Parts: sequence; structure tokens; C-alpha cells
Amino acid sequence: MSEKLNTLPDTDLIRITPAAITEVKRLMAQEKDQSVFLRLGVSAGGCSGMSYSMSLDNQTTQFDREFDFDGLSVRVDLKALMYLKGSELDYQGSLLGGGFKFHNPNAKRSCGCGSSFTC
Repeated sequence: MSEKLNTLPDTDLIRITPAAITEVKRLMAQEKDQSVFLRLGVSAGGCSGMSYSMSLDNQTTQFDREFDFDGLSVRVDLKALMYLKGSELDYQGSLLGGGFKFHNPNAKRSCGCGSSFTC
């Protein structure tokens, strides 16, 4: 990535839909530790080469970039942000096929389940 991640506006780096914000806040309200935030990331593996990850976390590192989405604290480490730049996290609640989904413009190929990708 030739553009420096530190100089890009937050809206150019990652987006989270209102539905996803609402669902994450609902899940966070169930946690005993009120200092948790949403961590988004990527890891090697999955059927397409890389997998998306998301978890509730309370440990910050020096490599984290912090975002605020309507009061929802989100952190992404700089290495993962290179792969997630421009992505959108959405949530669709349905009985079949619902859940969180990443829409990643950097992905050249995704698997059928939507949880892994290749850049």
C-alpha cells in the first residue's frame, strides 16, 4: 500500500453499518468487563488464504489504530488494516445465513461462506 494509513480519513479506512454497530453494542452489553472494545483483524488460513477475525478485547497494542463508530470503540492493528482498508462490516439478522459479513474491495477472491479471502 503506497498511501500512508496514518494520513487517510477514518471513513476511507473502514466502515461499520448501523446494523453492525447495534449488534456489537448488544453483545458488548452482555460482557462483565465494560472496558472491552471490538477488535477486527485478519489471519493466515481459511479456504481462500486469509480469514477475517473479530472479537471483543480489552488489550491495546502500540500498533493499533482506534476508531469510533457512534460510540462503539473499534481497534485494528496496522498490519490487518492494510488488508481491510476500504472494507465495510455489516450485520444481517436472519434465521438462515444471517450474521456479520465483511465487504472487502481488496479481496480478489472470497470463499462461499464469506469468512476468508485472497488479496
